[in-house]
Parts: sequence; C-alpha cells; structure tokens
Amino acid sequence: MTVDRVIFGRPLRSVAFDVAVSGFVALFAVIEVAQPGGWTATLVGFAMALALLFRRTHPSAVAAVVAVLALAQVLAHWGPLGYDVAVLIALYSVVKYADRLRDGIAAGIVAAVGVVLAALQVPRSAAWWASVLWFGMVTAAVWLVGLNVRTRRLYVLSLEERAATLEREREAESRAAVAEERTRIARELHDVVAHSMAVMIVQADGVRYTLDRDPATAREAAKVVADTGRQALEEMRRLVGVLREPSRPEPAGPPAAVAAPDGGLSAEPAHRRPALVELPDLLDRFRAAGLAVDCATTGEPAPLPPGLELTVYRVVQESLTNALKHAGVGASVELNLDWSPSAVVVRAVDDGRGRPMVRPAPSGGHGLVGMRERVGVYDGSLTAGPTLGGGWRVEARLPLPSAPGTEEEAA
Repeated sequence: MTVDRVIFGRPLRSVAFDVAVSGFVALFAVIEVAQPGGWTATLVGFAMALALLFRRTHPSAVAAVVAVLALAQVLAHWGPLGYDVAVLIALYSVVKYADRLRDGIAAGIVAAVGVVLAALQVPRSAAWWASVLWFGMVTAAVWLVGLNVRTRRLYVLSLEERAATLEREREAESRAAVAEERTRIARELHDVVAHSMAVMIVQADGVRYTLDRDPATAREAAKVVADTGRQALEEMRRLVGVLREPSRPEPAGPPAAVAAPDGGLSAEPAHRRPALVELPDLLDRFRAAGLAVDCATTGEPAPLPPGLELTVYRVVQESLTNALKHAGVGASVELNLDWSPSAVVVRAVDDGRGRPMVRPAPSGGHGLVGMRERVGVYDGSLTAGPTLGGGWRVEARLPLPSAPGTEEEAA
C-alpha cells in the first residue's frame, strides 16, 4: 500500500513541481539581469516566480499579480523578457484551476491585450502584426490546452462523485434490504413462538382435566408442555438476537421470481408458515415454471423446531428462485438435503444453461442476503458462488439442536 506524502496540505509531488516551475522562471530572471531594467527587472521576475508557487490554490489571484507585474514591465519599456513565460503559466493555471470559467475568460482577454502591448515593444526587425500573430497563437494555444485539461479534470471529478454517490446508494439499499429481511424473519419467528405458546396452553388445560382421572396421560401432556416451553424459549432468544444485532450491509443480489405456469407468481400469504412436508408441492411449482429440479435426500430426516424447519424451507425456496431467475427456464438443478445427527446441509447446484425469463418479477425475499440472515440466526453457514461449468452453487449448513431426552439425561 502506498501513502501519498503531504506538505502544507498538498501532495508532495505537486509542491515539488510548482517549486520547479518557479525556479525555472527565477532562472530566466537571473539571466535577464543584463537586459534593460537590470536588477529591477530581475526583481520583477522573482516576484512572478514567487507568485507561481500558489497557482493551484489561488489561480485567479496569481494571474492578477502576474498581470500587474507584466504591465509594470511594459510601462517601464523593458520589452518582452524571458521570464514573461510566467504570464503563460499563470494563464494556463487560471483556466485549469479556477472555480469559474469566467475567470479564465477574463484572463484570456487580459492576455490578448498584453499580446498587443508586448508586440509594440518588439524591436522592428519584423512587422508589428507578425509579432502580434506569433504571440497571439502561442497565447491562444496555451489557453486552449488549459481549457481542454480543465474539461477533462471536471469530467473525471464528476465520474468520481457519481461513483461515490452510487456506492452510498448501494450501501443504503443493502442496509434497507437486510433490515427488511430481519423484520420478516422476526415476524415469522414470532409466529413460531405464538404457535408454541398455543400448544402449551392446550396441553396445560389437558393436564388440569386429566390429572386425577389419567395420571399417565397428564404426565405425558406435562412433558409436552415442558419440551414446547424450552423450544419456545430458545426461539424467543433467537428472535431477540435478530432484533438486537446490528445489521451487516452486504451486496444485495438481484431479486428472484417464481413464475407460475400461467405467467403469474406463486406467492404465499404474508403470515403463512410453510413446513418441510410441503417441499414436494414447492418443487412441483418450480418444475411447472420450467426448472428441472432433481431432489435427493441423504441420511435420516430429523424432527426440527418450527423456526429451524422454516429456515430450511426458505433456503430451498430462495435457492431455486435464484436459479430460475439467473440460470433461466430449462436449467437443471440438483437439490440435496443431507441429514446427519449434528446438522442438515441444503445444497442446490444449477447448470446455468436455461434461457432468461420473459417477465421476471421480484420475490418476497432478498436472495443471498435473506438466506445469509436466516442461516445466521441458527449459527449456520452459507456459501455461494459460480461453478466451473458455468452454473451456480448454494450450500447452507444448519446445526441441529440436541434431542430433549438427551438434554434431560445429561442434566
């Protein structure tokens, strides 16, 4: 990593260049000591060189100072001298660096008057108009070069500002997408907890009514209440974690869509909580939309808490949705649910060989952002990226909770 050195609040290279330019003009002033004006003319040249040190930060003021010094030279009848190159440098600087172009135009008009005055003091070895033409061409060339550099500099600055604005907008959209998805996750987890509480109430009422008549049934119902309460407490802990954790802005992937056979969208009700038993219906909807889904399950599926089950369902849904949107209709997707005693792994790999959808429409989620947030709630991991064959691979690993019986025995 390189670090730009700064001196007097300006880059060191710029300061060094301006010092070199001023030294160049001062050298001409020393050379001209034998010309008309002697040391007085040399001091005027030194003053011009000193003024050029500030040509970047105060271009208009520098141009005015140099113009006044050049006018004094003309009034003293010293004629054009070598250090008058400072006039061209000041003209170039004011056209390039001035905040307003009208300062450069004004400097150009003053320079045109100076061209005429300087030409009148040139020795009459040639026609005066030839001197005017020569000085005028040089001055005009310098002015046009300064204008061209100014235009390019402002164009580059506008591109940098636009890029910075787009970056800020992208970050704001990413934060908004993450916040929206967290709100949706929290709402769904709230529904899960509410469902668990309802189960607990029903079972607790059953315990009260059967405690005397059927103690065995009452004990079983009490166990269900305890297990459901533990599960609801865990889900509530995750819910609070989602609401408290500060959002992590990430690049939001393009929204995906699920098209129904009739061209519409297969949307779900806002507060509906799907379950894994509905995966075959979900896969059928994607197949009807034109996605060739091959689903395989390895291992023995285990019962999941409602919130975790919902997360697995949503990961499958978003993976297939993104495949349909980006790989296109006719693409093939290999979906695998790998169950083990410690985790469930959802893996979706498409070949990327479909054709784009005619009418893509946004889904309810936010692609990778939504999946990453959901998986993160349950301390899982998500990896996504292109495959060597040109498709896309999504893999989510979700740890499974320990069985209630195991926890009780350990206790």
